[in-house]
Amino acid sequence: MMIDCSFRLLPGAVPLEHGYSLLSALSRIMPSLHGDIQIGVHPIRGRRTGANVLTLDGDSRLRIRAPVDRVGELLALAGRFLDVGGHEIGLGVPELWALAPATTLYSRLVTIKGFTEPGPFLEAARRQMDAMGVSGRLEVPTVPEGPRAGLPRRRVVRVRQMSVVGFAIVVEGLSDADSLTLQERGLGGRRRMGCGIFVPVRNDGGTGDES
Repeated sequence: MMIDCSFRLLPGAVPLEHGYSLLSALSRIMPSLHGDIQIGVHPIRGRRTGANVLTLDGDSRLRIRAPVDRVGELLALAGRFLDVGGHEIGLGVPELWALAPATTLYSRLVTIKGFTEPGPFLEAARRQMDAMGVSGRLEVPTVPEGPRAGLPRRRVVRVRQMSVVGFAIVVEGLSDADSLTLQERGLGGRRRMGCGIFVPVRNDGGTGDES
């Protein structure tokens, strides 16, 4: 069984692209994170206030998806401070959330090695879902406005000096069982850097992971 452990964050800031630096900061406290493919670290949400700065607000959380038997390790993070790419953030008392099924799930960034174009990427994602026994309709959402309006929502995660291309994904028409399986296992790689983690889409179309 998987849960989300959600830490309220004290006022502060993180780099806009913080997946790798956040994992590094957490690993300094929890060395067991190295190579642990069960753990997923959600991207931190906040307000973009500079070219490469995300300012934390009252809704900002550090959320870690993990097996329930890892809760003891995660609770030890409460009250700690993390150096995330030169920005210090403080972790408050966590809340534990059981995963809930939803017919539509969203991931803001999925990366699959060797697939950087939307068509082949979706085919590769479909094969991964088939291997899990999960049925659903996949699509890459398009950019709603701006100079890239109408184009597939392509995103990049930076790992040290390397840029890895991926896409946002929406999966619709999921059964309860398939929805929970996809949330527990995710798609693609780099889940500890915020990739391939799925969250329910709310009735108003939001996810809490927009951007």
